[in-house]
Amino acid sequence: MSAPRNKSPSEDPPSLRHRDRSNNANVEDYTSQIDMSPLPLFHKETVSSSLDSIRILPRVPTGSSSDIELSLLSEEERSSAGRNLQDGDAYSSADVAKTTVMSSRDQKAMTLLIILYLIQGIPLGLALGSVPFILREHLSYSQLGVFALSNYPYSLKLLWSPIVDSTFFPSIGRRKSWIIPMQLTIGSLMLYIASNVGRLMENPANNLYELTFVFTSLVLFSATQDIAVDGWALTLLSQENLSYASTCQTIGLNTGFFASFTVFLALNSEAFAAKWGIPRLELSTYLRFCSLLCFGVTFWLTFFETEGNESIDESEMTVTSVYKTIWSICKLKHVQALIIMHFFAKVGFQANEAVTSLKMIEKGLGREDLAIVVLIDFPFQILGGWFAAKWSSGDKPLRPWIWAFWPRLAFAFLSTLIVYWFPTPPLSYGFFVYLIIHTVLQGLASTIQFVGISAFHTRVSDPLIGGTYMTLLNTFTNLGGTWPKYFVLKGVDYFSEAYCEVKEAHSELLVRATECVSEHGKEVCSEIDGKCITEHDGYYYVSAMCMSFGVLFLMLYIIPTARKLQALPVYRWRVSPE
Repeated sequence: MSAPRNKSPSEDPPSLRHRDRSNNANVEDYTSQIDMSPLPLFHKETVSSSLDSIRILPRVPTGSSSDIELSLLSEEERSSAGRNLQDGDAYSSADVAKTTVMSSRDQKAMTLLIILYLIQGIPLGLALGSVPFILREHLSYSQLGVFALSNYPYSLKLLWSPIVDSTFFPSIGRRKSWIIPMQLTIGSLMLYIASNVGRLMENPANNLYELTFVFTSLVLFSATQDIAVDGWALTLLSQENLSYASTCQTIGLNTGFFASFTVFLALNSEAFAAKWGIPRLELSTYLRFCSLLCFGVTFWLTFFETEGNESIDESEMTVTSVYKTIWSICKLKHVQALIIMHFFAKVGFQANEAVTSLKMIEKGLGREDLAIVVLIDFPFQILGGWFAAKWSSGDKPLRPWIWAFWPRLAFAFLSTLIVYWFPTPPLSYGFFVYLIIHTVLQGLASTIQFVGISAFHTRVSDPLIGGTYMTLLNTFTNLGGTWPKYFVLKGVDYFSEAYCEVKEAHSELLVRATECVSEHGKEVCSEIDGKCITEHDGYYYVSAMCMSFGVLFLMLYIIPTARKLQALPVYRWRVSPE
């Protein structure tokens, strides 16, 4: 590969040039616009996705997961974010009124971006969505906590994104140098899993670390492909249609994720297949189809898609300067306060998001029913995101973010009660409707929080290093929803008490034979014809601890700190150039 080039990740070239004295007035004008006017969530310098920019958070043990979230804007807001003249001059009122006609080149570029983001969404939907549900039938919560470590690479991609953006083969192209090998690797890994799915999934407890390593690698390569696609989007689309890159990201990632999670989970269910008279979709079949799709798109990209040459200006930031900038941002006192807030803000509802859905399935909720609930929830999240974007405009974008903590904590409490009083299957129509309403309202509260914090990040990010600043803040937001899951899942088993009850032959005497929390204990109990009896379910203890911490941390730290940070003038968040 070539020597490192002078460009930082996910940033538009004009925004990376060092400030000069003659431009101070213009920068101050731009700053005042950020301070005073309603802000779109997508700036052209901050197209890069993160776990908090992909709304794929079906309240399952995923990085959820966050946590994967979708940034949702109205077309009017997207249009305002992308309006800019190529010659750099100020546009007139006539230009604003003028309707942009999308060229065939941009239409083809949008199609390409959607396909590339779709390929990225497929493995994410498997690793963060459907596979944990399948594994729950064979693994304990502690073992699921180990598998949840596969979520981390998507939250940490900032660490290697400068390298991806600056190192490449000029003969292949700046972005294709990474996209092509990443997609070939993703396809090969899916083919490997498909060929070994019988061995890996039949007894996953014995293959837990291999499963975790394979799916962590899958997420790692998907995150790396995402970095390259985000950078390509900045030059693939014309300047006037650049804001549509976020639309492509939304459509592609959602399609891939929901195909691998919601759709696959339903078609993989034996009950769903029997009900509708269709063959059951096996995991190996789905993975082979996805790998062929990945190879086909990569072949087309290699031989039929030409990447334009990007000019590399020596005045742009180098890889080293990007890392120095990240460190300079982290040294700001108010940024450190924001990082602490992000790191613990999501602990309060982590038991709900990581375990509740698994507990419902454990108590009789069908996987296909859960998939239907999540599918119905999705359009309401889009609608809620649109209204939340309006609400988060102005100089107090953290107001809806703070407000939404209370309903999210309340829904976490209600979810615990639902699990405790979960009815015996078959479920009534009324309860299923209530479950849908509960999930929709819970999703709306989560969407409001995401939109509010994204608006705040947009407001305080330095426009000269917007991509780096936004990605850094999003990284800590994502980590806040990723790191607790391992400990939450471990805690459920740690605080659970269950024993194996065995009835002695020709007697009414009941004997406690062994523990019944771990998968090994359950297997031993089954072999001696025993029955597992749960005395204390650790889910309720962990849920109570998470919610108690969430309420205390919200009242004692988040609310006063968020109000102080929101009151700071925008210039206090700027990093002075060296």
